[in-house]
Amino acid sequence: MKDKDLTEALKNIIEKEFKNFSKLIPKDILENVSNNISPQIEKFIEKNGYVKKSKYQNLERILNDLEKRIKELEKK
Repeated sequence: MKDKDLTEALKNIIEKEFKNFSKLIPKDILENVSNNISPQIEKFIEKNGYVKKSKYQNLERILNDLEKRIKELEKK
């Protein structure tokens, strides 16, 4: 899941749950809550073995680079 997609999904869930209160609560407060909760939820998700797509792609790139280096060292 893309970083922006996760943040947007969290924002939508929060807005849906607080739909009855949204007329009383300014919208920027919901965005602030979403921005504060999002990192905590991401930490929880990562503890369960899941990572963001961008983090996965970075780790995959590092792994591929290391494999290339190992193959080059084995040839020498």
